[in-house]
Amino acid sequence: MTDEIRQQAVLAAQTLCEKANLQAGNIVVVGCSTSEICGSRIGTDSQPEIAKVVFDAIYGVLSEKGIYLAAQCCEHLNRAIITEREAAAGADIVNVVPQPKAGGSFATAAYHSFRDPVALEHIRADAGLDIGGTLIGMHLKEVAVPLRLGIDHIGSALLLAARVRPKFIGGVRAVYDQTLL
Repeated sequence: MTDEIRQQAVLAAQTLCEKANLQAGNIVVVGCSTSEICGSRIGTDSQPEIAKVVFDAIYGVLSEKGIYLAAQCCEHLNRAIITEREAAAGADIVNVVPQPKAGGSFATAAYHSFRDPVALEHIRADAGLDIGGTLIGMHLKEVAVPLRLGIDHIGSALLLAARVRPKFIGGVRAVYDQTLL
C-alpha cells in the first residue's frame, strides 16, 4: 500500500508542477489527512508512517525543482504552516511544534524533515494540493484556479489541486486596452 501511495504522491506533485507552470522559488501548500488516505474520517486515525511517505514523495519532487513546500497543520493549530525559514522571508514566525494529533502527521513529518523549520500563521502560496479535504484555500494567493491533475485520489483520500493567477482589475475596458498595447 505504501508504494502505491508514494507513486500517487509523486505523480500528483509532478503534474501540479507541470500544469501550474511552477518555477524555482514558488511555494506549494499541502494539506494532508493521513486518516483520509487510510480510509478513515479526517482527524480520527493519524498515521505518522503514511505522512512520512507522502511528505518524502512530494518534498522530493518540489526540492528537485527549487520549489518550497508549506505543510498546513490541522485545525488544532488553526491551520498554521510549517515551512523552511528561507521560504518565510518577512513573515511573522509563531512558536509551535506540531504533533501527530495536534497539528497533524504531515506537518509533523515536515517539521522533523526540514533543515530549518519555522511555523507561520499565514502564507501566500502559488499552488496547492489538498489531500483529504483539509481546506488549503486560506493559504493560496488570490485568485485560485482549480486544476485537474488526472489523478484524483491518494490512497482513499480525495485529491484537489489549485494554482493561482494574477487578478484582473480595472474593468472590461482595461483588459481590452491592455491587449492593444
